Amino acid sequence: MKKQVKVVAAIVENEQDEILCALRSPEMSIPNMWEFPGGKVEENEDIYSALKREINEELDCEIETSNKVFNANTHEYETFIINLISIKCKIVEGKPKLTEHSKLIWLKKENLTSLKWAPADIPAVEQLINES
Repeated sequence: MKKQVKVVAAIVENEQDEILCALRSPEMSIPNMWEFPGGKVEENEDIYSALKREINEELDCEIETSNKVFNANTHEYETFIINLISIKCKIVEGKPKLTEHSKLIWLKKENLTSLKWAPADIPAVEQLINES
């Protein structure tokens, strides 16, 4: 049986209506693919607290989350199943720093398809593009 993981992802928007995109490093699972930053939800942790903690750990900044889920989907990879919950948020303190990812870029929604996204992130990418 494949391991199931519950993961939260931050859809971070800036004042220029650009979205923060993070490139997974070669050492990470699903290497060299783009994703929305975030990570696993710990036991007894709600999704909003988990996202704030993960962004603090991964990007060294503080975020404020919207209070609703933007996109939730389940994707089956070869070795595990991911339940990915995307939440829109804004940075309230600090600037995103590279700690785990290879690269961080800000992109307009209409340019998001120019990146090679991790399969689990694609439904949220499509929803963002169709939202405008």
